Amino acid sequence: MRKLLSTAALGVAAALVVGPAAAQSFPERPIKMIVPWAAGGDTDNIFRPLAPELQKHLGQPVVIANVGGASGTVGAREAKNAPPDGYTLYAVHDYIHLTFYAGVSDVKYSDFEPVCMVSATPSVLTASAKTPWKSWQELADDAKKRPGQISVGATLASTSHIFPALVEKAAGIKFKYVSYDGLAPRMNALLGGHVDLTDSNLTQKGKVEAGLLRFLAIASEKRDPEIPDVPTLKELGMNVNYEVVRGLLVPKGTPAPVRAKLEEGCAKATAEPGFAQAMKLQGTRAAFKGAQEYGQFLDKLDAENKTIMADLGLMKK
Repeated sequence: MRKLLSTAALGVAAALVVGPAAAQSFPERPIKMIVPWAAGGDTDNIFRPLAPELQKHLGQPVVIANVGGASGTVGAREAKNAPPDGYTLYAVHDYIHLTFYAGVSDVKYSDFEPVCMVSATPSVLTASAKTPWKSWQELADDAKKRPGQISVGATLASTSHIFPALVEKAAGIKFKYVSYDGLAPRMNALLGGHVDLTDSNLTQKGKVEAGLLRFLAIASEKRDPEIPDVPTLKELGMNVNYEVVRGLLVPKGTPAPVRAKLEEGCAKATAEPGFAQAMKLQGTRAAFKGAQEYGQFLDKLDAENKTIMADLGLMKK
């Protein structure tokens, strides 16, 4: 028994010695970045240009693994169950709060450690060109005459649902929601006139300029210089500021020195001009927050989303 205890004690001591040493030499092999959505989607298009910049500053390949399914839950579970050694990064956005409170997922943001925030994408209320409205006011007037008849394409209990629901509540109007699994089918439905509205972003600017879609309002603090004629919701009398924020997490228990190296690499990667340009092409902006600030932001975001989901009656009973 004494020998077994001694062996166990030696094992613990060895771990204490090896742990910091391993952290000091981190990373020594490729890092996997789990993106819990399909390739070519909004989230993938933001993290894919980040990976080579991160690789440059970490000195090891950063390989994206698209692990889709169950509204991002499959990828979230894989990331949660990965060894907490820094070699698995989890690319996340606001959905992790929403799917948990909706009862879609059993994975919560607090199952992870924050590394960094990388981008923020303001939502834009977007109409099909087949609708009669040329402005928010025309839409609002029509919605008041026809409550529950104007259709919104959304992935239910996700950001594309929450944003128009906040607009609906602030304006005192009622929409009809039509469920789509992801951005691509929603945009196809909007372009075809099968739904009237959806949540999009500046990536759709070309379609607006081609007369296929209309931007009615943006949910940012100020007008965006890329679309200066599009008013903010605040200008229009609605206190709605809504951005889809993306960042990197690691499994709970990842050593602090490893997280610090990842955070440092992230800070340098998001400051690269190439990343800023890539974000501009995606209708978003590079928006770095370090681990501590990002963690506090996630706490605040989680509380806000819990309230929103309860207000909308979307909380799991």
